[in-house]
Amino acid sequence: MRLKIYILMIFCCLGLKVSGQQDAQYSQYVFNSIYINPAYAGYKERFNLNANYRAQWVGINGGPRTMAFAVDAVADDGKVGLALQITNDKLGAQSNLSVYANYAYRKLIGYDETTTLALGLGIGLQQSGLFGEMLEGTDPGDNYIPNGTIREIGPDVKTGVFLSAEKWYLGLSATNLVGKYFLDKKAPNFNYPVPKPHFYFTGGFVTPIVEDQIELKPLFLIKDDVGGPTVLDINAFILLNKKLWIGGGYRTGIKLYNKPNLNTEIKNSNGLIGMAEMFLGEKLRLGYSYDYSTSRLNGYSGSTHEISVSWYFSTLRERRINFCYF
Repeated sequence: MRLKIYILMIFCCLGLKVSGQQDAQYSQYVFNSIYINPAYAGYKERFNLNANYRAQWVGINGGPRTMAFAVDAVADDGKVGLALQITNDKLGAQSNLSVYANYAYRKLIGYDETTTLALGLGIGLQQSGLFGEMLEGTDPGDNYIPNGTIREIGPDVKTGVFLSAEKWYLGLSATNLVGKYFLDKKAPNFNYPVPKPHFYFTGGFVTPIVEDQIELKPLFLIKDDVGGPTVLDINAFILLNKKLWIGGGYRTGIKLYNKPNLNTEIKNSNGLIGMAEMFLGEKLRLGYSYDYSTSRLNGYSGSTHEISVSWYFSTLRERRINFCYF
C-alpha cells in the first residue's frame, strides 16, 4: 500500500516538483540564487551565510523535505566569488545529499563599468539513496524493491552565467551535468533516483515607485530538465523602506518544445506563492514563503512552507570605515 502511495506522490510531483529525481524546489531562490546558479557566488560582495528549509505538503507522510546551507564571499577585490553549498533533499523513500564548491570569475563590463558579468563553475559530490524498508510491494519478493537502504555516490559539475547591474539581472545555469552518467553505471536494475541535468533561466529588475521608500521588483524563473514538464515561476515584490520585501508569484508548467517521452495526460499542477523577507538590522534577514496548489492536487496535499535565514558580515571597506569613526 505504501508503495502505491509513493508512486502516486511521485506522479503528483510532475507538475510542481516535476519528479522525485528533479532538483530540489525553491520558492525563495529570489533571495539567494546560489542554489541554482554557481555564478551567483559573490554577488552580494560580502561574506554571507544562508540556511533554507522547505517542507512541502505538510501532513502527508513522505512529502518532500529540503534543507540547504550556503556560504559565499568575494576575493581578489571582488573579481572572484567563492561559495560552499550543502543540500539534503528527501521525497518519500528517495533522498539526495549534495556538496558543491563554487567558483565565479567576475568582471566589470560596459563603457562605465557598472555591469558585472560572472562565469561560474561548481564541482561536488552527490549521494543518492533509496530506503527499501519504506516500501511495501503488492507481490511477495518484488524485485523492484531493494532490501534495506542503498546509497551511491558520484561526482558532479554545474555551471552558470550571471549578468547583473544595479537595477537588473539575468542568469543562465545548468546542474547535474555529469552525476547522472556516473550513477547510471552504478545504479541497480530497479527504479533508482538518479539526478537528471537541469537548466535554469532567471531574470528580474527593480524600479522605484516612491523614491527611497517603495520599490517594485518583478522577476521570473524557467526550469527545465528536457524529459519532464518545463516550469515557469513569475514573481513580483514590493520593497518598503528598504526593510521589508513582500509579494507573491504564480508557478505553472509551460510547453517550450516537444518532448516525446513526456506523458501528455499529466496536467499542470499550478500554484500560488506568497513570500516575505524582513531585514532585522543591517546583517540579519528572515524569509518566509507559503505555496498553495490551485489544481486537483489541492484536495490531497497539505500546505507548503519555506523558511530562510541570512546573515551578512561587514565588508573589508565597511570595517575600515567603522574603524575610522570609532
